[in-house]
Amino acid sequence: MKELTFTTLIAVFEEIFGPGLFWAMVVAAVLVTAAYLYVLVRDRSMSMRKFLLAQLSMPFGAVTAVLFVQAMTSSGFRDIGGPIDLIVLLGVAVLGAVGLAVLVYTLQSLTRSSRA
Repeated sequence: MKELTFTTLIAVFEEIFGPGLFWAMVVAAVLVTAAYLYVLVRDRSMSMRKFLLAQLSMPFGAVTAVLFVQAMTSSGFRDIGGPIDLIVLLGVAVLGAVGLAVLVYTLQSLTRSSRA
């Protein structure tokens, strides 16, 4: 693997998660992002109360994402070998935290009235 291309990344992720789960996660991410953009356009402002509750969910998203990736790769924390492993692990945690915060904010906005 001399070049890191977009198709190489897709192949690696399909190998890790399996094609079905990988594409299901991609579709879910696209749907949540579209719903979030819809909520932002519809409400024309962010609710700080909903934003705070979404931020409180972030640690759960970070931990869940790290444990999910560890389970899918059949590895554990003892397998962390160097700085790049820590950087990837922190990246997964950040993406999981932000993803869950966006999901929580979107679900709150879609299920509650826009005035709350």
